[in-house]
Amino acid sequence: MAKVLVYIEHAHGKLLKSSLVAVSAGLAASKKDGGEVAALVLGAGVDAIASEVAGYGVKQVLVVDDARLKDYVADVYAKAVVVVAKAQGATTVVAAATAQGKDFLPRAAQLLDAGMASDVTAFNEDGTITRPTYAGNVLATVSVETAVRVVSVRTTAYEPAQKAGAAAGVEKVALPPEVTSKMRFVSFAETKSDRPALGDASIVVSGGRGLKSGENFTTYLEPLVDVLGAAMGASRAAVDAGFVPNDLQVGQTGKVVAPQLYIAVGISGAIQHLAGMKDSKVIVAVNKDPDAPIYSVADYGLVADLFKAVPEMTDEVKKLKAS
Repeated sequence: MAKVLVYIEHAHGKLLKSSLVAVSAGLAASKKDGGEVAALVLGAGVDAIASEVAGYGVKQVLVVDDARLKDYVADVYAKAVVVVAKAQGATTVVAAATAQGKDFLPRAAQLLDAGMASDVTAFNEDGTITRPTYAGNVLATVSVETAVRVVSVRTTAYEPAQKAGAAAGVEKVALPPEVTSKMRFVSFAETKSDRPALGDASIVVSGGRGLKSGENFTTYLEPLVDVLGAAMGASRAAVDAGFVPNDLQVGQTGKVVAPQLYIAVGISGAIQHLAGMKDSKVIVAVNKDPDAPIYSVADYGLVADLFKAVPEMTDEVKKLKAS
């Protein structure tokens, strides 16, 4: 029986929303394959994560709890996934197309001698896979013909898995001694923020080149972000101009998001940016150019000077929250 192995990403002892999207994708793939889904948790001291993911509809949770996996190193993680995939006879390996998934999955595919499809948005009834190309303007249907296929799933492609019935069994898997790497973990420079992560936020407020400076992000955009309890994003133009760090970038070469509400401020709407946010449930655009491409995907548009409009929006939200 075909088996789908879903890699579960976690951080700071918490299960990530992207991993629940991967579980949903794995469940969809298993329906097409007629197999069952096993979740794979790697790390050190990850029993709580394993217990949590066991309740999301998977058949089995496999845990590799090893000191060598305490810190993420692509080479070691890829080898660990391969060890488990081979032992379980997995025919499909799935992970979310996060920075981590994009990093180690191709390595795992090579070690498995498997074909790979990246940034997948659907598993089709005939066994083929759908994935976007040309910045999401074309959907390609691909077929992976190798005995094992490796798939990274776009984090907006599926709704996160929901709690479902009785919890699955949890099984510990030992990592062989020969799983080593010439790489070593040195440090992880993480941006600290009290705001929600871009990929997990239900509201995202993004700024573009129209804000003109990093100081204006602080003065005009951040108050609106904070009063809404939103995550802050940015266009590539704003990042390239040095207004904000690149971990805030939304778009084809940044993060792909699909929040309940996406507010684009001073963003013209280049195709590369639209590729990263056009699946948002409600899109609001604020731009003084009535012909800006962002209005082609916006549900609501405000043609106005953002330096006047954004403070007014912030004040109105404060009034609504106070009433």
